[in-house]
Formats: sequence, structure tokens, C-alpha cells
Amino acid sequence: MAPTATEYKHIQLDDRNRPIIAGTTMKVIEVVMAQQAYGWTPEEIHINHRYLSMSQIHSALAYYWDYKSEIDAAIQEDFQCAEKLRLEAGESPFVARLKAQGILK
Repeated sequence: MAPTATEYKHIQLDDRNRPIIAGTTMKVIEVVMAQQAYGWTPEEIHINHRYLSMSQIHSALAYYWDYKSEIDAAIQEDFQCAEKLRLEAGESPFVARLKAQGILK
């Protein structure tokens, strides 16, 4: 299924209705999470993702601010899913060995 255009020049909706940067596989949520996690400015996002133009980055951030509650909910849902999987996986054998050696508590 082809991406669906949006009113944002550089943003399309993928086949799962998630906003992506047109011509890439980069999701808007990934740009937002990079900005939140690292405190990056749009220029710093560009430095770390050279294949994105400044226009694409600003379009992704504009999309985020217009759909903030939905994207923030998706970020929270992803975090909760990852946390659940982490708890289900339990302690790794490597961490267990470090604890047994007294390196970790």
C-alpha cells in the first residue's frame, strides 16, 4: 500500500497510519524521541541524521505539535510495552555473573 499524503509537505502516513517523513523510513515519533531524549535542536537532529533536510525535520516537529497528545500517547505505549518485555525477560546471564562476582549489586 502506498503512503498517504498529509497536509504537511514532507509527512506521509504509512500503511499502519503512522506519520513518516516522505521518501524515508524515518517515523515522526523517532525524530520527536531523539529531540526529547537528547535535547537536540533541529540543527542537531540534522547533524545526526544527515539524510533529513531541515525542512523535513521542521515538518516532522510541526506535525508533532499539531498531534502532540496522540504522539505522546504512542510514545508512552511503546515505553510500557518495552518495560513489560524487559520485566518478562528477567535478569540477563551476564548481569547475573557480574552480581555473582560482586561487580554489580
